[in-house]
Amino acid sequence: MISTPSAVLEDGHRELVEAFESFVRRELVPLAAELPETADLPPADLRSYVRKRSAALGFYAGDYPEELGGSGMPFTAVVLLHHAAGRSGCSLAPYALAGSDGPSPLLRHGTPEQIEKYLVPLVRGTSARCLALTEPQAGSDAFRLTTTAVRDGDGWLISGRKTFVSNADRADLALVVTATDLGAGPSAGATAFVLPMDTPGLRIGQRYEGMSGEPMFELLLERVRVPMDAVIGGAEGVGAATALAMDSLSRGRLVVAAMCNGVAEYALRLGVEYARERQAFGERIGSYQHVQEHLVRSRAEVEAAKLLTLACARLVDEGTEAPENAALAKLTSSETAVRVVDRSLQVHGATGWVRGHPLEFLYRYVRMMTIIEGTSEVQKVIVARAMGLG
Repeated sequence: MISTPSAVLEDGHRELVEAFESFVRRELVPLAAELPETADLPPADLRSYVRKRSAALGFYAGDYPEELGGSGMPFTAVVLLHHAAGRSGCSLAPYALAGSDGPSPLLRHGTPEQIEKYLVPLVRGTSARCLALTEPQAGSDAFRLTTTAVRDGDGWLISGRKTFVSNADRADLALVVTATDLGAGPSAGATAFVLPMDTPGLRIGQRYEGMSGEPMFELLLERVRVPMDAVIGGAEGVGAATALAMDSLSRGRLVVAAMCNGVAEYALRLGVEYARERQAFGERIGSYQHVQEHLVRSRAEVEAAKLLTLACARLVDEGTEAPENAALAKLTSSETAVRVVDRSLQVHGATGWVRGHPLEFLYRYVRMMTIIEGTSEVQKVIVARAMGLG
């Protein structure tokens, strides 16, 4: 496609992004080509290989310090890499960058022993984790917790049920957020624990199949006994999970926004290419104003979402991690991606609807982006409160 306004903000990390795109073309595209057309989710061993290979090249968890196995890159560069993964159209590219199975900002607050034992392998791509936060009666209100941790001698007893846990079937460890009775309500007393998946009493329950093929699971905790040092952050981490988790949400939401922008750009490219080639009634369909309306409006919205996300990422690098910034970017980018994919599918007609076509998968894939990391409605509440409206 022709040059875009957002390219002005991308130049600062152009060589890094081009190196990542070269890796995707050279190594991941050939691997993805061998997957069945109807497969939504690559096999677990292939995803693991991609994760480790990308970590070895310095892409996977690039914003983590070099001493932990990262590359020490600024957050803006991380956002640009996620954008590049989304726009590549390669089904393996998203797994080359840290997501819900990779290092968690929660563990940045861990003790030195926890960082060495758990965070370093995650950064290097040699282990994977899951986050057990959501409960059956608490979705958007994630910290209305019924899973409890009770002091038991020199340790804790954890009991409860978590749901919609991604990666539980291939995780080496789980980050489990529980209520702890500190006299100020369950949310105020939330505590995060790190548990190896083979911990006695911790087991996987029901499996759910998502629209885009990504499975999610229940985690059942039946009087799971853990030592004191399982609390993330040690003694200071008791009751501190809410603040630690909220502090990490901004970056996660900006990463989702970046991936949405990339997917939207890819979908737009598919729509433009098809409109240039497909003929109807003796004309290329791109010459019809209704088709132009779909594609031009999509381009305008994609560029606006990209610029907003990049601006917010730069603010993070400058020390400003305002929750409302990330909420606004995630809201804008996720809703934009849904609309752009829908319009591009409309331009393709039945061709894009057929199982196996990239747009058919993207149509299902982007819908979850308005839900994960906080629904669109939650993002609006955050922004509204920042505006003094609630």
